[in-house]
Amino acid sequence: MMIPFDKAGRPIELNLALAEARYWPHFLDRSNAWQLLEHLIAKVPYRQDKIMMFGRPVLQPRLVCWMADSGFNLKYSGLIMEPTPWDPEVLVLKQQVEALTNATYNSVLINYYRDGQDSMGWHADNEKELGLNPIIASVSLGASRKFCLKPNQSTDGSPTQTISLLLEHGSLLLMGPGVQNQYKHQLPKTTKTLGTRINLTFRKMLTSA
Repeated sequence: MMIPFDKAGRPIELNLALAEARYWPHFLDRSNAWQLLEHLIAKVPYRQDKIMMFGRPVLQPRLVCWMADSGFNLKYSGLIMEPTPWDPEVLVLKQQVEALTNATYNSVLINYYRDGQDSMGWHADNEKELGLNPIIASVSLGASRKFCLKPNQSTDGSPTQTISLLLEHGSLLLMGPGVQNQYKHQLPKTTKTLGTRINLTFRKMLTSA
């Protein structure tokens, strides 16, 4: 099921069972969002580590950077990532996200998708360092990409249904209480010719990995 846009620019409630999620298609002004995208491509120190898949090491299908307050390491795909110091532009964005979502964040995972073949498989951001009911605020810049959610199990025993949402340039998706416990999400590969995309997922770490 594809979630439709609200062309008036109001937030869209995703109406998930046992979870709260809200989407702002036009969180950032498009011109400012393009400038931020260019800054993040040029200035952020990305890395591409090897992870184990099906018993063999492969490069992650995207570039990543972990920014956080000092001392908050991230355990990610079997790796321990120490934080990169906050970029000033990312700090400004964090403050904007905090003001809209009425939450505070001390870290962000920045994913750089170079084309449609860069992707993220099914997973949940449910690391113990984030606590029992984490809130994840996800800002998208650049090429629009399909984002998919599926419940871990249906409430009535029927087959689970995947929910799809097109994440647009300058948008904000707030994954609130219940999403990481009850759902998995992914950004699938696509054969379409797409430009680059950067996604910033702001979190609040309670402890360090």
